[in-house]
Amino acid sequence: MSTAVNLRFLTGRCNVSKTNNKSAKVSPDLDTPTDLAPAAVEKISASLNVLLADAFALYLKTKNFHWHVSGRHFRDYHLLLDEQSEAIFATTDQLAERVRKLGGITLRSIGQIAKLQTIQDNNEDYVPPREMLRELMEDNKNMAAAMRKAHKLADDNEDRGTASLLEQFIDETERRTWFLFEASRQEGDNAA
Repeated sequence: MSTAVNLRFLTGRCNVSKTNNKSAKVSPDLDTPTDLAPAAVEKISASLNVLLADAFALYLKTKNFHWHVSGRHFRDYHLLLDEQSEAIFATTDQLAERVRKLGGITLRSIGQIAKLQTIQDNNEDYVPPREMLRELMEDNKNMAAAMRKAHKLADDNEDRGTASLLEQFIDETERRTWFLFEASRQEGDNAA
């Protein structure tokens, strides 16, 4: 039997433990088996948890702007932001489940999200619609860049599942960035 895997039979179930994974503080009951090295699991999980925290922060910011947008393009912006917030929220479960599939631990609270998020909140009483769109465009650009870094980390550790998931999310994030850019342009203005 391999020294890296310890099999025990408890109450009719097989409990698989990664004996090298002491630093990750994973409960033995949550110690999911994986062929990735414990250091890779820890690094990739940490990277995905930051993306997850940012996804929750971006979701809430997008909803905030959806609820508080005003002006002559209200209907278009309101619907656009609702569609985008739903797409962002749809990534959260997949990111968290990817962490668990790797054997890592994921976010458990709003407090953890606040500690890890890099997307800045916007608590202003009023934000003009074009500024909302531009701010979200920048946030989505930053999110895509962070996803690319996490993708490289996954590639470096031969984690094809994470890399594949992130490729899909990068494309979706770039699409949101593009839509926000186009919706926020002024006639003849091509500045990003």
